Amino acid sequence: MKRSRFPEEQIIGILKEREAGAKTADVCRRHGICDATFYNWKAKYGGMEVSEAKRLKALAGEHVRRTRWRFGVRSTPMVRLVLQTPNAPAVMPRR
Repeated sequence: MKRSRFPEEQIIGILKEREAGAKTADVCRRHGICDATFYNWKAKYGGMEVSEAKRLKALAGEHVRRTRWRFGVRSTPMVRLVLQTPNAPAVMPRR
């Protein structure tokens, strides 16, 4: 997943600027983002405080770690291919 160039604190600050009465177009222009990005952030972080956003990110990271631990090696694409295909070749073909 692509890493955002804006941390959660800054995203919430941008959303609060809009809540304070600034126009959406002006806020987007000032921070160099498009309207679609602003509205995606609003859907995800709207009404949150910084501490809540950090907690959300921590929970998502914990979920990823637990999922990787639970499935371990079986989650790699090559192993999945071998487990699904009977009489699979010993070496995965190159793309």
